[in-house]
Amino acid sequence: MAYDFDVLVVGGGIVGLATAYALTRARPGLRLAVLEKEPGFAAHQTGRNSGVIHSGVYYRPGSYKARFAVAGAAELVAFCREHGIPYEVTGKLIVATDDAELPRLAALAERGRANGIPVAELDRAGIACHEPEVRGLAGLHVGTTGICDFPAVATTYARLAREAGAELRTGCELRAVARRADGVTVRTSTGELRCRVLVNCAGLHSDRIARLAGDDPGVRIVPFRGEYYELAKERRELVRGLVYPVPDPAFPFLGVHLTRGIHGDVHVGPNAVPALAREGYGWRTVDPRDLAGTLAFPGTWRIARRHWRQEVGELHRSLSKRAFTTAVRRLLPAVTADDLVPAAAGVRAQAVARDGSLLDDFAFAGFDPDDPRSPRRLVHVLNAPSPAATASLPIGREVARRALAALEAGG
Repeated sequence: MAYDFDVLVVGGGIVGLATAYALTRARPGLRLAVLEKEPGFAAHQTGRNSGVIHSGVYYRPGSYKARFAVAGAAELVAFCREHGIPYEVTGKLIVATDDAELPRLAALAERGRANGIPVAELDRAGIACHEPEVRGLAGLHVGTTGICDFPAVATTYARLAREAGAELRTGCELRAVARRADGVTVRTSTGELRCRVLVNCAGLHSDRIARLAGDDPGVRIVPFRGEYYELAKERRELVRGLVYPVPDPAFPFLGVHLTRGIHGDVHVGPNAVPALAREGYGWRTVDPRDLAGTLAFPGTWRIARRHWRQEVGELHRSLSKRAFTTAVRRLLPAVTADDLVPAAAGVRAQAVARDGSLLDDFAFAGFDPDDPRSPRRLVHVLNAPSPAATASLPIGREVARRALAALEAGG
């Protein structure tokens, strides 16, 4: 096969661009291209998140999420400083508002320390010192949490990769993949390309790309929309930094929280409701193909059976601003419905197994340098929701490591 590129990366979100950046640093002169179906980069998860540099306090010690978030947060701050990207290390509060949450708060403090994260335990007065308008019984202050402009981070990765010789193609949708022993041929909306290794960083569509390539990912992306409000400009002083509730271990989302952004806005949310399309940023956006695929997947119904009580509450808060305001008032009693202004929603690319379990760690598939029997020529990133933006530099290096090993193994 005559190759157009050594490596093709599918997906121009922060993970795909971090991978391209890592590849150009690890292998100067590599013939590399990034394919993005949208007119620009960072159009979906990267451009629609809350802008938080996560500390890693929530994640199981030793997991990819824990290791990559802790290392990635420090690296990302240094990267932003080096490249003039707006950022701030704000710290954050995690606040217990009733007695039932206190044991979970203590367990979270232990987990944070196990992950090497500085955590300070607070009483009511300690909470008030950080956030005078926030109410709670006890709290944790996590000093390494911050905020930044993630779309700016992603476009900086793109610029650095381009300057190092990578070709970045926007408006280029992947439509078919043909894998052969000597390489991979892809058909795109702009023509056919040949490469030695294909890297799938397609986020909301990563499972589909894996199936196009002939691999069974064993999981399905089940889209959950996170809907946000923001505080009206004249009420932003109610929140100084970042305030989170104690997460419910029975439900795999963090709950409605308060996030001061790098440009001064204060986001409130998100909830977590089923999206009717993989890019379904509102109730009116319905994609019949996406919806049929979600409903046909056994894991969808098993999630519904397992979490229906929590999901009823999420749907109520989606459809009722009054209910959403009530949830916020648990942390911020002074807020009123009039203080909340609708803001852009996001969709989480959450991988779900057939048994209905949500993957709780970053997941990679395809070629594995530690398993010589693994399929060659392809590397898949199958699960990279939050804190993937925070962890983008370590994730990019891990995916690049696998891609370069696949390149060597494939010949």
